[in-house]
Amino acid sequence: MKIHEYQAKKLFNDFKIPTPKGDVASTPDEVKKIAEDIGKVVIKAQIHAGGRGKGGGVKIASSPGEAYKIAKEMLGSKLVTHQTGPEGKTVNKVLVEEVLDIEKELYLGIVIDRSQKEEQPVIMGSSEGGVEIEKVAAQTPEKIVKVSANPVGSFSAYQGRKIAYGMGLDKDGAKKATRLLNNLYNLVIGKDASLVEINPLIITKEGELIALDGKINFDDDGLYRHPDIKELRDLEEEEPLERQASDLGVNYIKLDGNVGCMVNGAGLAMATMDLIQLAGGEPANFLDVGGGASSEKIEKAFSILISDKNVKAILVNIFGGILRCDRVANGLIEAAKNLDMSLPLVVRLQGTNVEEGKALLNDSGLKIEVAQSLDEAAKKVVSLAASEV
Repeated sequence: MKIHEYQAKKLFNDFKIPTPKGDVASTPDEVKKIAEDIGKVVIKAQIHAGGRGKGGGVKIASSPGEAYKIAKEMLGSKLVTHQTGPEGKTVNKVLVEEVLDIEKELYLGIVIDRSQKEEQPVIMGSSEGGVEIEKVAAQTPEKIVKVSANPVGSFSAYQGRKIAYGMGLDKDGAKKATRLLNNLYNLVIGKDASLVEINPLIITKEGELIALDGKINFDDDGLYRHPDIKELRDLEEEEPLERQASDLGVNYIKLDGNVGCMVNGAGLAMATMDLIQLAGGEPANFLDVGGGASSEKIEKAFSILISDKNVKAILVNIFGGILRCDRVANGLIEAAKNLDMSLPLVVRLQGTNVEEGKALLNDSGLKIEVAQSLDEAAKKVVSLAASEV
C-alpha cells in the first residue's frame, strides 16, 4: 500500500525525523492561510506518482496571494508525469511547506531485499540526492553505499556511520545522519514498511538534516497489525480494477496490453506474460486466482478482465493441482454464460483431471479454443487479439 507525501512526513515526525514546516490543504483558501503563517512556500501536488516537479506539480509561491493562485490552478487539475501515463491523476490535495536554504542534497532509503535468504532490510545512501536512484545506479553505481540490517535486531551505529561517510558527510553530519537512520529503521520495522525513501534528504545552510521529500510503501500482509496505517489508504489514487480485485481477494495488476490473462500461481502468471510477448502480443494484466479458486471467484475474476476496454482476447492458463481442471472448466463455462462474454477465449489446462476439464470445454457449445500447450495458447490468443483490433 502506498501513502501520500504528507502522510509519510507525519510518520517521519512521529519517529523524530525532521521535516519542513508545513501542512496539507484541499482548497485555495486553506493554502493561502498556511502561506500567511509561513511566508515563502512550496506547493506540492499530492498524488501517488513520481516526477511531480517535471510535470508542474511542484511550484514556489513568494506571497499568500501567489500561493492562492497556484493552488486554484493545481487543485482539481490532472497532473501528468512519466509514472501516471497520459491519463494523469487528479490533484485533490497539496502539501504547503516552507522554502529552505539548501546546501546539499542527499538520498536515503530502506528497502526489503527479497533476493536475500532472510529478506533483510537494506539501507542505501548516496551523495546524489534529488535524482532518481535508478539513474544513479545505472550511471554511477559507485555513489551508492549499502548496508544490510538485521530485521529482528537493532540498528547499529557503525552501520549509520558507514552510510553517512559514504555520502560524504563530516563527523558532525555523520552523528546526525546516524540518529536519523536509526529512527528511519525503527519506522520500517515498527510499521511493516516495505520501502522508505527520502529524496532528497537535504543539508541546510545551518548544517541540519531535513527530509525534504518522503515516500513510504507498506507490506499489505502486515496491515492487519496496523489499523492506523490502513486508514491512510487513498482509494481515489488506486486503479479501479485493482481496487475491485483487492476487495475480491484476487491478485491483479493492470498493464497496457490487449491480451487478458487469468492464471493460477504467480510464477506461472509471469511465464504466461513472457510467452505472450514472445508471440508478439502484450499482456493486459497480471492476474493470479490462486490455488483454490471457486467457480464464483473465477466468474468475478472474469468480470474484472472484461471490464478492461483494452482487452481484446483472454488466455486462461491453469495447472491443476489443488485447483482441479474440471472444476476450472465448470467455472469458466458458468462465467462465460452468466457474463455473456463475446471476447475470444483460449484455455490451456494441465494437471489433475485435465481430460475431464477439456471435455467439458469442448462440449460446452461456447466459443472456447482449447490449446494443448502454453506455446500454442500464447500464439492463438495473440492472433485472436490482433484480429479484434
